[in-house]
Amino acid sequence: MTGTPLRVGLVGYGLAGSVFHAPLIAATEGLALDTVVTSNPERQQQARAEFPDVRLAATPDELFARAAELDLIVVASPNKTHVPLATTALKAGLPVVVDKPVAGTAAEARELAALAEERELLLSVFQNRRWDNDFLTLRKLLNGGELGDVLRFESRFERWRPKPKGGWRESGDPAEIGGLLYDLGSHVVDQALVLFGPAASVYAETDIRRPGAETDDDTFIAITHTNGVRSHLYVSATTAQLGPRFRVLGSSAGYVKYGLDPQEAALRDGLRPGPGWGTEDESLWGRVGSGESPVTGGGRPEPTLPGDYPAYYAAVAKALLEGAPNPVTAREAAAALDVLEAARRSAREKVTVTL
Repeated sequence: MTGTPLRVGLVGYGLAGSVFHAPLIAATEGLALDTVVTSNPERQQQARAEFPDVRLAATPDELFARAAELDLIVVASPNKTHVPLATTALKAGLPVVVDKPVAGTAAEARELAALAEERELLLSVFQNRRWDNDFLTLRKLLNGGELGDVLRFESRFERWRPKPKGGWRESGDPAEIGGLLYDLGSHVVDQALVLFGPAASVYAETDIRRPGAETDDDTFIAITHTNGVRSHLYVSATTAQLGPRFRVLGSSAGYVKYGLDPQEAALRDGLRPGPGWGTEDESLWGRVGSGESPVTGGGRPEPTLPGDYPAYYAAVAKALLEGAPNPVTAREAAAALDVLEAARRSAREKVTVTL
C-alpha cells in the first residue's frame, strides 16, 4: 500500500481502545491513528504518552464535528454506545469498525448492516479471536482433514476471578449489555459458527455464582449446527481449575490445546507487533491423536501457528483502499447474536431453542 494513510478516529480508550485497537491501528500500514476520544484526563495523558502525535477529543460530538478530516471511525466504547455511535458515523459518511458485540440484539445489528449497505460504507466487527493462534491451528487441521469428521467441538474461555471487579461489564443493568454471555460468549460463539456453520438449535445454562455479582459469570452454551456438529462452549469467571481451551473430537483423531493465545498478554505488557509476534513455546503446543489422554503423552505435538491480530486491521485497510472483502461483516455478527439471544432465552425458560 502506498500514499497517504487513512486517518482513524478511535472512540474509547479503556481496555479495548488502549490495549487492542490503538496499538494494532498504529502498527498497520495504510492506517494512522489520528484522534482518540476520551473524557478521562488520565486516559488522555496515557494516549498522548503512547502516541505523541495523536489528537484528543473529550466527546464523540467533537470528533464528528470534523468528520471530513477522518477516513475511519473505530468504536471501542462501552457496549451500550455501539449502535448509536456506529449509526452516527455511518450517517456522517464514515466507514466504521465496532468492537464486539456490535449490538445488543441481532435485529439492531442487521439494521446497522442495512444502513452501511445503503450508504455503501464498510461496517466491520472486531472479532479478533478469529486470529488466535489455536484457532488458526485448528482451521489448518480441519482443512487438512486430519481429524476426520468433527463430532464435537469443546471451547472454553475460563478465568479465576472469585471477586467481581465491578464496572459496566459486570453491571446487572440490561442496558449495559454486560455479563459473560455477551462478553466472552461473543468470541466462542463466533468461532464455532466460523468453523462449523449455522446453528440449528441452542441450549444454555447461565448462573450468577459470586457473592455480589449482578450478571452471569458462569455460562454454558450448546449449539447443534445444521451439519450435525455439536459445539459445547464454556465461559466463566469462577473456574478454579482451567480446562483445555479447545478439545475437538473427530472420527479419526482429536485435538486438545491448553492455554490462551499470548497476544493479549503481550499487548497488555506494552509489546507491539514485530518479528516473532504471536508465537508460543513448544511446551504449550496442543496434541493430535486418538485413544489416549494428551496429559499422559497421547498423540503427537501439533506446532501452534503464530497468532495474528494485526491481520484484522490489515484486512480493514485493504478493504478500504483496494476494495478487498470485509474481514468480519455485521451480518456475521448478527448470526452470532441470534445464538446469544437464543442462549439467554434457553437459560431463562429452561428450553432448547430452535433457530
